[in-house]
Amino acid sequence: QVQLVESGGGMVQAGGSVRLSCAASGNLRGIADMAWYRQGPETQRDIVATITRSGITTYTESVKGRFTLTRDFANHTIWLQMNNLKPEDTALYICYAMVRRGHQADYWGRGTQVTVSS
Repeated sequence: QVQLVESGGGMVQAGGSVRLSCAASGNLRGIADMAWYRQGPETQRDIVATITRSGITTYTESVKGRFTLTRDFANHTIWLQMNNLKPEDTALYICYAMVRRGHQADYWGRGTQVTVSS
């Protein structure tokens, strides 16, 4: 079992910055890729950024140049630095981890809300 707990969300004005964290706990052996997803007020869950076990990152087009995903391997934590926030970034931000222990398993956090006002 792996638990993912997000923190750092809140209300921010457009143009501001927020840094989210996701801390993993439990059976951490085999954690591979991790990612941030987001779910808007009335939208499905969409991928925001991913990071591999080797530190390679990818970003969805709408956040490129504004968001930065980092991974602290020793502390089993990923961070999402979000700069120049826009109202359309308002969403529940959800942490994801892929685990490989001879098979693949997916784990999700409960999310942290980010609300951007104009």
